[in-house]
Amino acid sequence: MNTMQLTDKQLAVLEFLRERRSDGLSMPTVREVQARFGFSSPFAATRHLMALEKKGFLNRSGGRARSMALNEPAPPRWWNIPLLGAIPAGLPVEAVEQPDRCITVDPESIRLPKNSRTFALEVRGDSMTGAGILDRDVVILELAEPRHRDIVAALIDGETTLKRYLVQKGKPFLRAENPDYPDLIPARELVIQGVFRALIRINHSRT
Repeated sequence: MNTMQLTDKQLAVLEFLRERRSDGLSMPTVREVQARFGFSSPFAATRHLMALEKKGFLNRSGGRARSMALNEPAPPRWWNIPLLGAIPAGLPVEAVEQPDRCITVDPESIRLPKNSRTFALEVRGDSMTGAGILDRDVVILELAEPRHRDIVAALIDGETTLKRYLVQKGKPFLRAENPDYPDLIPARELVIQGVFRALIRINHSRT
């Protein structure tokens, strides 16, 4: 649909409807459109809505309040996820956080749960290549309880690593997805910091 066919006022009303939808709000009533633009009467607002409907931008069901629907897909609602530095995918080491950075994602394209508490880490190492996670990939993790065989960011005996979480005979431990690395069995503590939810492969220049 070409917005060039709209008058300035019709385009302003259309943008108002788009803003309402992108903010997760219901479609406005005719009187709310009237108030928003200072129209002299509800009929003046209705004329602009009817014009949008006639030009294919809008559906209205019987003139009922809040019965409007836009005839165009909703744009993606981008999330800024904090990128908290790097995580070893090798032998555990102390991770360095950089909380002032973010990565922008479309939550629908990577199927993130609604209202999930997430963060991102850049992978360092090759211990998870068997799971398709490569050096310098970015993994998105959720603050959630792990299940058997989840990939997790874990604090094991004071050091951080990215591994698969396994439970055998009621005892949890970590396993790499690369046969060159041994299983990691906690001597004192094993704290799961995040559960893997998605991967983003960013092109990095390599030397």
